[in-house]
Amino acid sequence: MPSVALALGSNVGDRLATLQGALDDLAMVPGLDLDHVSSVYQTAPVGGPEQDDFLNAVVVGSTTLEPLALLAATQGVENRWHRTRDVHWGPRTLDIDILAFGADRVDLPGLVVPHPRAHERGFVLVPWAEVAPQQEVVGHGLVAALAGAVGSDGVQPTTHHLTIRGEG
Repeated sequence: MPSVALALGSNVGDRLATLQGALDDLAMVPGLDLDHVSSVYQTAPVGGPEQDDFLNAVVVGSTTLEPLALLAATQGVENRWHRTRDVHWGPRTLDIDILAFGADRVDLPGLVVPHPRAHERGFVLVPWAEVAPQQEVVGHGLVAALAGAVGSDGVQPTTHHLTIRGEG
């Protein structure tokens, strides 16, 4: 089964409850097995309009799903948490990005993996390095090295933790 890494973010409403609820929903997706979830980090928004800070986390695991089926599952979870796409890079109740899908590059309509900017974003790399430092961002290097190069400016650890419950 290919390994997967998913980034979760929220900056609208009860951000922590949204992240935990989304993680619970992801854990119930058939064919998606979640192994580890990072701590929760508070991060400044990057790009887009002025908006509140995000809470972010990364979850890693494995899947029997094909890439587009995984995308459909993650978007289904986003929709359950009232994700809207009104403003590009705007505020959102929930954002789930597929960061990695095994050692594969995926370039399909609506899905590019590894995520095109994952290798340059501290809010992705810092939590990812916590749970999978030796995972490779295909074409860019190991997560830990990339996290070290990008740094943690604007990425603040919190005392919050998410729990993987249920099974897919």
